[in-house]
Amino acid sequence: MRPSENDHFPPSAPTPPPLRLLVADDNPVVRAGLTALLSGRPDTTVVAQATDGREAYEAALRHRPDVVLLDVRMPGVDGISALPHLVRLAPVMMLTYSHETETVREALRLGAGGYLVHGEFTTEQLVRAVRDVREGRPHVTPGAARALLTELREDAPAHTKPQPLSTEPIFSPHPLSQLQRPVGQSFRSGFRLSTREAEIMDLIASGMTNQQIADACFISEKTVKNHINRIFAKLHSTTRSQAAAKWLGVA
Repeated sequence: MRPSENDHFPPSAPTPPPLRLLVADDNPVVRAGLTALLSGRPDTTVVAQATDGREAYEAALRHRPDVVLLDVRMPGVDGISALPHLVRLAPVMMLTYSHETETVREALRLGAGGYLVHGEFTTEQLVRAVRDVREGRPHVTPGAARALLTELREDAPAHTKPQPLSTEPIFSPHPLSQLQRPVGQSFRSGFRLSTREAEIMDLIASGMTNQQIADACFISEKTVKNHINRIFAKLHSTTRSQAAAKWLGVA
């Protein structure tokens, strides 16, 4: 009996099951966007959602996800308060707007495996970061890295004498700009929003009303509406939800 052609090749490795994720964020646009984005891929799926830290802990107990994506600021039990309890159940990736130095430092001190700031990563970078965090490899985006670097510089002894710089190339003779993207550059630059428009879009995505934005920016509500009209035109959106989803990179 002649061997079949298949006998000459080893069997293909089975496809690993998708990573099971829990998304905890009080913003419904963020939750819906991330769930649609990550559940529509063969390598990731969202098994549960939560609107605060307590719900996240209860959902993690029930579903035992591979990784928890956790926001910082949520009503009730916030992300930082829930973090020490969640890391006992699964690796945790902070996925948030907050990049204050103290918040980043505290999250990593309490066991977060990574810290991603919205607007500073692509879908593929997010998936790669989630996979790495599950394997114990930390990930931080530029905003979080800058916060930590600022703290390290402030803590450095002022009397330390700097060492002379070597004239030898350290990494590569090629310009750094040819090796990596500038720190902080992201897909948002393609929207061409002004500094004020970007500030207002951040506030829209955080769930603020026009009046709240006006109060926060010390401008009139009419001026806020004018800014929003220009923002919607640049983001090719007709609703706040659409604009927020594109701005967060979850559309």
